Amino acid sequence: MEKILFVAHTDASGALPRNALETLTAAKDLAAGLGAELAVGLVGADVAAAADSIAACGASAFLGVSGPDFADSRYSSDAAALEALGKNSGATIIVGPATSRFARVLPGVAQRLGGAVDTQLAGLTATNGTVSAVRWFYRQRMEGTLSRTARPWVLTIAPGSFAPFEGAGSATLENVGVDLDAACKRTTVVGIEAPAADAQTIRPDAELLFVAGAGWTKKQADGQVHLDVAEKCILGFLDATKASLGSSKSLVDISGEGQKVLPFMSHLHQVGQTGATPRHPKGLATCCHGEEPHVVGWRFIGERRAVNLDAGCGWAQGKADVLYVADAFAVVAKVNELLAE
Repeated sequence: MEKILFVAHTDASGALPRNALETLTAAKDLAAGLGAELAVGLVGADVAAAADSIAACGASAFLGVSGPDFADSRYSSDAAALEALGKNSGATIIVGPATSRFARVLPGVAQRLGGAVDTQLAGLTATNGTVSAVRWFYRQRMEGTLSRTARPWVLTIAPGSFAPFEGAGSATLENVGVDLDAACKRTTVVGIEAPAADAQTIRPDAELLFVAGAGWTKKQADGQVHLDVAEKCILGFLDATKASLGSSKSLVDISGEGQKVLPFMSHLHQVGQTGATPRHPKGLATCCHGEEPHVVGWRFIGERRAVNLDAGCGWAQGKADVLYVADAFAVVAKVNELLAE
């Protein structure tokens, strides 16, 4: 009989991140499909509130490793905590979120427990007692299904693959003691350096993805390039809507052609075959060609719209729900004006 252990860490506020709540849905559904027991294992400075926030998930046990030593991301302490949770629960399948903190440590935990690991999964199913895991390959253009007999089997779930679990209550938390030796505490977190919220333009949880194409840096109707106007339009829209910013590959690569580029764009913003495959409810492409290598990055966007002067561009060939044949400079400037009212 399988036993499922859902593991997660708290964030700075003591709550569970969204990806963890999505992963709990995956673990809960898997346990139901197998008729297996579900347990919860949490790691953080204080996990009581986090346990209460998911108390209605139907878990048979809530295990916690907590204290100042487990407040921050550190491989040695996180690995020791997760190893203890795995052994204490007796789980055969361990499911955790593919957050930056757990994505690096769970494969090592699988090695410590003598098991196997598969990462960045987009689906879990149970058929006749057999667990199948779904994973995307080749920039989300190929879907693979795999299964293993090795146990414990450690799995990480990619963000955006499941609906987040909702169900608060009062959980009975069992503390699992973990003794860390001096070697496990050699690494310390002395502070966090991060850009101001308004300066961060990559926002995975934003409702809207705004993608800028190379057309923003090309000559306009007057024969001139207007990078200053483009920057004002794009950043003004992001500031007003709190959308996430993406770009086509051509926009971040044109500097190699000796052409001026938008200074706030980097390869981290790239969306498509050679970039990210984001998941947002809505997406708006501006000055983008809309061809397959770029559009493949949009496959998980719920509603896709585009603004382009070319009525025959790739977006018009069934790749966008709505195409506005218009000048993106004028459209975005007008939208910013309306948003400011």
